Amino acid sequence: MTIGVLYQQELREYDFGPGHPFRGSRVDVFIHFLKQNVAEGDDYRILKAETATDDDLLLICRKDYIEFTREYFKAANLGLSYPDSQLFYEYHSMDNMPIGKPGKLEEAARRVVGQAKMACALVQDDTYKKVVSIGGGLHHAKPSYGEGFCLYNDVAFCGMYLMKKHKLDKILILDTDAHAGNGTADYFYEESRVLFIDLHQNPRTLYPGTGFEYQIGSGEGKGFTVNIPMPVDADYDSYKLAFESVVEPLVQEFKPQIIVRNGGSDPHFNDQLTALGLPVKGFRMIGEKVRGMAEVCDGKVIDLIASGYNEEVLPYAWLALISGLAGFEFKIQEPEPMPQRFMSDTAFAQTERVIGEVKNNLKDYWKCFR
Repeated sequence: MTIGVLYQQELREYDFGPGHPFRGSRVDVFIHFLKQNVAEGDDYRILKAETATDDDLLLICRKDYIEFTREYFKAANLGLSYPDSQLFYEYHSMDNMPIGKPGKLEEAARRVVGQAKMACALVQDDTYKKVVSIGGGLHHAKPSYGEGFCLYNDVAFCGMYLMKKHKLDKILILDTDAHAGNGTADYFYEESRVLFIDLHQNPRTLYPGTGFEYQIGSGEGKGFTVNIPMPVDADYDSYKLAFESVVEPLVQEFKPQIIVRNGGSDPHFNDQLTALGLPVKGFRMIGEKVRGMAEVCDGKVIDLIASGYNEEVLPYAWLALISGLAGFEFKIQEPEPMPQRFMSDTAFAQTERVIGEVKNNLKDYWKCFR
């Protein structure tokens, strides 16, 4: 199976500066690792997308937010101070944002959305069944607010664009990032055409503090937001149980026309910002599960990968995700020693309780949980 991989060197500009956990070097590190281990050709093609325009961004953002963000960073690129920098805090809440310093972060964020747009087109016109956007998955951003290292929400763009441009009415967004996708959830909380399933670390223990079992959508979208808050230290068996008990039954009942998955390596047991317990082989399992579930939608998958805050682990986990999704022959390796406490899944019993609560909250909306 040949897949499309969207990447461009300019993505490295999505960088928050020295000392910050989110560095632009991650994309170059991964592409180098990918080429070392899987030759470009029959397995994948690297493609470059156009940058998103203001009209593209208006699909997911308020006009004043786009204008301010563009002009603010334009001034920063010239080494100038924006006339009213206080507005920055009304539109953005991101640690160590390079305020007043040169940088092309906003341009890079547009490139990420441009990749999302191209991914939708490539999959919907059957050029590729599966397309991976490197640097995508900026799931905290909202229509008029950037947070959690995210300026523009390319995950939400996929959902909105697939509904508006391609007239789809059954879209699955599966978020496996360790942090809850609060921005994406807000976009689709009252929407029944998008089933949003979010596996993430218990929000009582991690930013953004949302994504509880009882948050299931509202109005016409009630029952179409599914949060699975994974316990601290949740390991391979816990994730496997969550997929087999919740995600896969929902997919079989919902029968999406396409799957949009986002999330990188931050559920790994040695990530620097999180406290989950997934080994590298767990990321391949996630990719394989998505590939299997996509049989209901003729194999159509858009995969958005950006997160992960341990650059030693990141390339192994990202390639494990992609190899599972595409069926690459890639020998799974664990780049760092596994701590003794992860030799067995100590969080499994807690995961079972969480899954029981999830099913109970959703049983009125889904036959598979009755």
